[in-house]
Amino acid sequence: MSRPSRRTTRFLRTWLSHRERLLVSEVTLSRDGDPVPGTFLIPPERVERVPAWIVLHGITRPGRAHVQLKRFTRSLASTGCAVIVPEVAEWRELVIAPYVTVPTIKAALEFLSERSDVFADRVGLVGFSFGAPQAIAAAAVPELRHRVAGVVGFGGYRDLERSLRFQFTGEHDWEGVAYAQAPDPYGRWIVGANYLHATQSYGDATELATALRTLASVAGDNGTPAWDAVYDPLKEKIRGEIPRDQRDLFDLFAPSHDRIPSGPAVESLVRELAAAARSEEPEIEPVSRLREVTCPAHVLHGRYDALMPFSEGLRLARELSRADPCRTAVTRLFGHSGPNRISWIREGWREARTFVEALNGVLQVV
Repeated sequence: MSRPSRRTTRFLRTWLSHRERLLVSEVTLSRDGDPVPGTFLIPPERVERVPAWIVLHGITRPGRAHVQLKRFTRSLASTGCAVIVPEVAEWRELVIAPYVTVPTIKAALEFLSERSDVFADRVGLVGFSFGAPQAIAAAAVPELRHRVAGVVGFGGYRDLERSLRFQFTGEHDWEGVAYAQAPDPYGRWIVGANYLHATQSYGDATELATALRTLASVAGDNGTPAWDAVYDPLKEKIRGEIPRDQRDLFDLFAPSHDRIPSGPAVESLVRELAAAARSEEPEIEPVSRLREVTCPAHVLHGRYDALMPFSEGLRLARELSRADPCRTAVTRLFGHSGPNRISWIREGWREARTFVEALNGVLQVV
């Protein structure tokens, strides 16, 4: 196994112990003139200016307060860096809004530039989940390109239709090999809530769209994974409240926890939803900008991630042909819902080696 660097050792120590001496403050950024709250972390003892990271959360109700995100940012700051985590209000409200990515990053850069204890000329940029391809693609935007030293994406995606199909059926593929697992329905609820109105066949299912937003909001606020049986009573209640002609469609989005939808109706729904999303928000798949990224890029993904399949992380990395370098890691040690259980006797050292090597590379960005 590659030897952990000093920074990697500090990161892992904080991640495992949940303890580190840091200065953590709530700050206000300005995004196009609008106030945006943020969390700023920096080591307390500094003899000179420190490098900086900007971290973007995904489409999640807790936003920057997400437990795993807070754990990550504290571990990152413990390596001797400043970290700013801006709140993306639209994403917290489960609105798929790629257009706020660049203004949010600019706001964070402006905040860092006003600090005398931070190197703000070249920063690292991290994105999680939906924020992963958005953050990486932002590195190719002309007004940001010279300010971003490198980018990191955790649990991202390249192809919305493939991702959505997985979120319904649990099926995905990579290089001719088919994979299947039980999927997390959270993502399909969010996509349905945002884009059912724009589909040709389901545009009048407004009550259903509202119901899906409710389900996703409750799951996000509750913190229990969306596939859990705890939500079955809520599903039954909501199903009984929406119009009868929308209940069959509701059953595709939100069956009981032990059922995985499949069949022609699902395939038709996936295609229409993906087409509607691309029409409404072309940057939901920022492929053209991904291909223009030239800074170092790191793509990390959970092997058995139940929300975004690892094949999408690999497809995302494949678009980064101009990134120098582009490094990819797939491991069972993390995922959208936390790490997977592994047998340390059979797999532990291999997974640990993969993770440490990836972390060594990430922490060299700034």
